[in-house]
Order: sequence, then C-alpha cells, then structure tokens
Amino acid sequence: MSTTNANAEHKAGFVNIIGSPNVGKSTLMNQLVGERLSIINAKAQTTRHRIMGIVSGDDWQIVYSDTPGVLDPAYKLQEGMMKFVRTALRDADVLLIVTTPEETTLAHPETLEKIQRMDIPVLLLINKVDLSDQEKVTHHISLWQDLIPRAEIHPISALHGFNLDHLLDRIVELLPQSPAFFPKDEMTDKPMRFFVAEIIREKILTHTRQEVPYSSEVIVESFKKDKTKEGKPLRRVHAVIQVARDSQKAILIGTGGQMIKRLATDARKDLEDFLKEKVFLELRIKVDKDWRNDERKLKQYGYFDG
Repeated sequence: MSTTNANAEHKAGFVNIIGSPNVGKSTLMNQLVGERLSIINAKAQTTRHRIMGIVSGDDWQIVYSDTPGVLDPAYKLQEGMMKFVRTALRDADVLLIVTTPEETTLAHPETLEKIQRMDIPVLLLINKVDLSDQEKVTHHISLWQDLIPRAEIHPISALHGFNLDHLLDRIVELLPQSPAFFPKDEMTDKPMRFFVAEIIREKILTHTRQEVPYSSEVIVESFKKDKTKEGKPLRRVHAVIQVARDSQKAILIGTGGQMIKRLATDARKDLEDFLKEKVFLELRIKVDKDWRNDERKLKQYGYFDG
C-alpha cells in the first residue's frame, strides 16, 4: 500500500475538553491518555494552561487538550487562562463538554453561546454519575438536550473509568481523515520542565488554602542531569515559588520552615515517580505583588503569546 493511501485511511484530530471549574476535566484527561499529565485537586481552577495529551493507534491519533475551567476573568492571569479555552474552541475537531449532575449550565454563558453556534461534533459528558441517582441524571440529560440539541450525551465516571472505552470508540469514529500530527511515540507537547512546575504547584494546592494557591506560580530555574555518589542518574531541580504578598510567603515557609520542607518532600517523591530517577529539589519563595496582572511576566510564564 502506498504512503498516500495509508495517510488517506488514517484518522487524526484535536479532541478538546471544555467545562466549568472542578467538574473533573483533568481526571478525564489523565484517564483517556493513561498517564498523569494534568494535576488533580479538589480546589477549583487547578488547570491554568492548555495541556495536550496524545494517544495513538495503528490507524488513528487523538490529540486531547485539557483546558482551564471556564469563568469570567477577574485579572490578567485568568484572561490568559480563558485565551486557552477560546483557542481550544477554534481548533477542535471534536469537543468534549464535561459537566456533572449538579450543574445546570456552563459557568461562562459566552462560551456556551459559542458552542451552540459551532457545527463540529459535540459529546456532552455527564461526569460523576456514580455519586448521583438515576432521576437526577435523567433530568440533567433533558436540560442539556435543550441547551445543545445536537450534542451526544454520555454518562461517565472519569474517576472509575465508567463508559470510557465506549467513549474512545465513538471519538475515533468522529475523527476526520488525516495523517498523524505528532510522532506516534509522543505523549504530550509540553516540555519536562512544565510538568515539574505543575507537580510542585499541585503540592501548594494540596497543602494551602484560601488565596495562597491562586496567588502562586512555580518557575523552574534549573533542571540539570547529574549523578549520585553511586553513579546513578540524579536530577537537580531548583525552582522558585512566586507569590503576591509577604503573608503568603510566610504561610509557605511555615513555622520553623516546616511547610516548605513538606512541600519539597512531597513534590520530590512525585517527581521521582514521574521522572523515574533520583531528584534533588531546592525550593525558594519570592514575592512579586502584581505578577497576576503583569502581562509581560505572564507572557514569560506562557499565558500570553510573546
């Protein structure tokens, strides 16, 4: 068979995941990709960037995108987050909308209106059905059928993998014919440093409350290969946790430095699991009062185009 014919029979596309904050988009992404690419936390607005996860079969390739939860931006950082959502709406070949039986509409009406005008395939995924009853799920299906009449509705549990095999089959059916966008052995478009920063940020989300996690950004300053005394691979990571106020810095340091030690220990363990090598991690904390509204700095951190 010629290469041209092989490519003509190959399917590939961008399958983008949209939804309100805290409906389980990142859990779904990780389950569909089979790896922990997006950080998961019970707090809303965990995902800040558009994160691509690539899954390939012999004759198909799906490029999934996890996106920030849709919201009305309160500052420049959130404007950058919503930019990723708008881009994901523009380039989607198949759109996955994640909701729960507790939600009656998207948290951002403008995004819902855009989706209602789009003509690409839309799969509406009612997540967390294992935590609800049949009556509530049935009512929820009816609400969304009225909001987006052309959407296919699929009850799922991202956490427990319920109905995800069927979902994968349906996504592959809907993909357009196209050659692969990425080499078949790639799993993401993001560099390793990105995931290192995300793992550290996940620990901030886990161990702190109120405004601290939402005012924090992690910048990996150094990510170098080295060796232990025994000659085994060692990764030396130096990262800065940037916050907006001195009081937040004090919280992250903790009494006697206990909090920053805890963050570093937990992050190092997860980094070693992720990187499959020994890790030396050094964290320091810096105060930058207006970083969430400084477009120049937000460009450096990847929230806006340079």
